[in-house]
Amino acid sequence: MRRIFASILSAFVILAVSANDGEKKTSPQMDKFISDLISKMTLEEKIGQLHLISGTDAVSGETVSNQSKVLQQIKAGKVGAFINAKGAAKVREIQRVAIEETRMKIPLLFGMDFAHGYETIFPISYGSAASWNMEAIKESAHIAAVEASADGLNWIYSPMVDITRDARWGRIAEGAGEDPYLGGQIAKALVKGYQGEPAYANNTNIMACVKHFGLYGASEAGRDYSVVDMSKVRMYNEYFEPYKAAVEAGVGSVMSSFNEVEGIPATANKWLLTDVLRNQWGFDGFVVTDYASIGDIIRFGVSDYYGASVMSLKAGTDLDMESYGFTNNLKNALEKGDITENEINIACRRILEAKYKLGLFSDPYKYCDPKRPEKDIKKKEHREAARKLAGESFVLLKNDKNILPLKKNGKIALIGPHGNNRPNMLGSWGWPSNLNMASTVMEGLKDAVGDKATVSYARGCQPYGNMEHEVWLSLTKDFEKDGRSNTELLAEALKLAKESDVIVATLGESSEMSGESSSRSDINIPAPQKELLKELVATGKPVVLVLFTGRPLTIKWESENVPAILNVWFPGSEGAYAIADALFGDVNPSGKLTSSWPQDIGQVPIYYNIKKVSKPMDKWFQKFRSGYLDISNEPLYPFGYGLSYTTFEYGDIILSDTIMNKGKSLTASVDITNTGKVAGSEIVQLYIQDMVSSITRPVKELKGFEKIYLKAGETKRVNFTINEDLLKFYNYNLDYVSEPGDFQIMVGRNSSDVKNLKFTLK
Repeated sequence: MRRIFASILSAFVILAVSANDGEKKTSPQMDKFISDLISKMTLEEKIGQLHLISGTDAVSGETVSNQSKVLQQIKAGKVGAFINAKGAAKVREIQRVAIEETRMKIPLLFGMDFAHGYETIFPISYGSAASWNMEAIKESAHIAAVEASADGLNWIYSPMVDITRDARWGRIAEGAGEDPYLGGQIAKALVKGYQGEPAYANNTNIMACVKHFGLYGASEAGRDYSVVDMSKVRMYNEYFEPYKAAVEAGVGSVMSSFNEVEGIPATANKWLLTDVLRNQWGFDGFVVTDYASIGDIIRFGVSDYYGASVMSLKAGTDLDMESYGFTNNLKNALEKGDITENEINIACRRILEAKYKLGLFSDPYKYCDPKRPEKDIKKKEHREAARKLAGESFVLLKNDKNILPLKKNGKIALIGPHGNNRPNMLGSWGWPSNLNMASTVMEGLKDAVGDKATVSYARGCQPYGNMEHEVWLSLTKDFEKDGRSNTELLAEALKLAKESDVIVATLGESSEMSGESSSRSDINIPAPQKELLKELVATGKPVVLVLFTGRPLTIKWESENVPAILNVWFPGSEGAYAIADALFGDVNPSGKLTSSWPQDIGQVPIYYNIKKVSKPMDKWFQKFRSGYLDISNEPLYPFGYGLSYTTFEYGDIILSDTIMNKGKSLTASVDITNTGKVAGSEIVQLYIQDMVSSITRPVKELKGFEKIYLKAGETKRVNFTINEDLLKFYNYNLDYVSEPGDFQIMVGRNSSDVKNLKFTLK
């Protein structure tokens, strides 16, 4: 044993030079080190590296390993990675067992499922995406990495980049919306923020894990874990881009999804995990299952437990999360000849390479510095960044007669169950932090106005209808308890409203109404809250709806009757102060929607980049046209929509040329003028339509954007470079091509409000 440990240590001199070279695909030093290590490992130890076990500091799945046997498994060399252990001291002790009490002394990976911040919680990912600010999104990931790494972690199950067009699917809250181009840009920003540039250069960089590969967001009927079925042309053109972008950014790991892909569960799908991910895209990291998904394969009816484990390994899955499929079955499968030892070695190598790239072989305690938590978690600058990003994420949906911004005087009635709630500010997957650490909206408003105005609060209603229903009871755990009836609560709220100058209504979803396994068939504001809002509007007092949500909602009545609507998503630990910043005009809202919002649930799925059809309809019903009898085709709010406290005027598009030769580029320029009285930011969006092509193509596709800041009266020219790559698509044979012909350029403030100009690709 001493000779084995000495041989590992002898490689540390070489390793110290190359351990942080995470951006290289491979290196001779790493190859030699890993090959030497594997040659000394037993079969059981190799299989052990393919097993991911869970602690109980967080619960992110249906089952958790028997905690009394966790250390026993580690000592036996049967564990390669650990999730849901929180705290540098705890992680260090578990790592010590792996290093000092096992034969091979191989360090563990330590991961956790947190999506939008660790202790400093940023807006939900869907909200952050609405900022369209790649640098701020990248910084949020870096801050999350700094805090998590200070607490002993070196691996995060983020970014979630699944494209979805169905607002019923709860996990839309974790992604970037409906558009593949924007989703790809955000995926790159998050990967680089977590891993650093160069990757893993120090102990504040952690390994990212892009998820869920693949197509998870296209779940039928918006039900989580449900069937996904689509053509390969659609996969490549509409859903694959964000995953591929993350791979191009150097993501260290990929998580397989719960769904099937072309009839084969993703975790056991060789075409997906090997042919596409590795052979076509060149991914060189490791693949981890989602929680216990090897065991879930049994439920698809394509295999038993043994067969599911064999299928998954052969497909290209490397690390089994909590199903024990590999540890229980691979040795037997090898003896039967159903797998080869080389297949085990390949998976084992990928796990060891990840540890090598992170620098864990040279310093197993790299992420266990006991001085770092106090120094690096919830720093002032972290909180300031969270507040700033929250303010940029808010989308002003309506502002009749410029009700907003509010003045810091008079009597303000804060009404609604979300106004005095702490946990709800964080949103789904906010649980790595203390759920009661966020300030309330009431505290944020009072802090903003000081003694210049009064802010009084009334709950107004219970957050849901039948409060005895077990589902609603589970969702209301984050609300303060109030035993009064809706009648009593409404009376109190109306009395306060009549005594006030303006009403701020804090309504919408609770944090647990979106996220994993939180699909909804009705995406309205819950009924008691809607009734409260109608009563508040009926008072005749100015009403500002501060809307909390993790998905698009069907708020047609609200859009027609409420004077001002500010969508704040779930804004994070500093969200209360960011809301006050926006309401009082200290911050000018600049967020833009990353999904189309339907008028009615019957329009779902709805998205801007729809394919051309044989019988298109304008807005209203026409016989023998593609539309509805009872509603127009257009969304309530289009993709890219968002208002400001100022106004922007777009000039005409100026093209550097109307002809573009293959291999060349041209420039589209637009002058943007702030025609209002206050400074503000505008997100200028570029769309392109391929007019005639070999297969049906979308009516428009986002191909660029730029966020600019303009003082009142200021004009700036925005230039977009259009090259052949922006015109390419996957054709019927899945060749990535551009085709000569006419293209339409569109530049505007959202996907519906654009200016047009044509050019020709020769």
